[in-house]
Amino acid sequence: MKKLLSLLLVLVLALSLSSIAMAQEDWEIVVVPKDASNPWFVRMEVGVNEYAEKTGLNVYQRGTPEIDATLQYQLIQDLVASGVDAICVVPVDPASLEPVLKQAMDAGIIVIAHEGASLENVHYDIEAFNNEMYGAFIMDNLAAAMGEEGVYTTMVAHVTNASHNEWADGGVKHQLEAYPNMQLLEAEPRVESEDNGDVAYNTAKELFKKYPELKGIMGTSSFDAPGIARAIEELGLQGKVFTAGTGMPADNAALLKSGAVQYLTLWDPALAGQAMCALAVKMLEGEEISTPLDLGVEGYNALEFKEGSDTVLEGQGWIVITADNVDSFGF
Repeated sequence: MKKLLSLLLVLVLALSLSSIAMAQEDWEIVVVPKDASNPWFVRMEVGVNEYAEKTGLNVYQRGTPEIDATLQYQLIQDLVASGVDAICVVPVDPASLEPVLKQAMDAGIIVIAHEGASLENVHYDIEAFNNEMYGAFIMDNLAAAMGEEGVYTTMVAHVTNASHNEWADGGVKHQLEAYPNMQLLEAEPRVESEDNGDVAYNTAKELFKKYPELKGIMGTSSFDAPGIARAIEELGLQGKVFTAGTGMPADNAALLKSGAVQYLTLWDPALAGQAMCALAVKMLEGEEISTPLDLGVEGYNALEFKEGSDTVLEGQGWIVITADNVDSFGF
């Protein structure tokens, strides 16, 4: 009798494991970036594809042809209608996505975000770091380049972009606390680049011409600091005005080596994509999400909830890129 019970238990366990494996094979997890062409999100897709290959799961990235909040909304609406199991999104305009993300959650779809800390209709949002602290980190680099003195301003992709504005706010707050000889440009304390290098370049040229006292621009979008650096080179202002902000290593190696920009900051979007997928899998498996949370992804091994939030998880993923180390990253 005992042998029979043991055999039955083994059979039940085997069937359960088989059912779980079959369920995993049927899962469809989709990563929706801001767009499909931006080098940042091309790199994210590399990470998503690596995760799919490593796990054998049906995980893939699907983006819009350009950065457009309406197109992103429509894409997510299509995914909801098709009945995917999880949507991992980097929102263009978080507020505009709330209705369609609510539709997804109401349909039983797991919703994970990145760079969407303000979202309400989301199970979790993963940030590579505390946004305020990352802004302070960028400011430290800008301050070092400026000699900790002079007038500066901040640049974001859009004033509706949650994370970019949190970084800029964090940078300004840190400047007020740590760098008393620096001053925020009162006339234009925040400008937009529209997530476009040419816009960042033209805006920077106009600012430097309009405000001769302007010594630095803190960038946030991956296009900001590189675009500003191009303006610095064209105007012959190397060593007189400065920028720091987020940027891709390979794309900006020449600017770093020329001295047009001294520091770029970054987290690896490939790893961020993998972290979103890993969290979606944990939820689909019914695992309880508690901190410190280890997603098995570098920089996302000890996630903690943002203070006052039970949805925003923060990692430790930032890095600094200089002329000395720019060739070491491989992307």
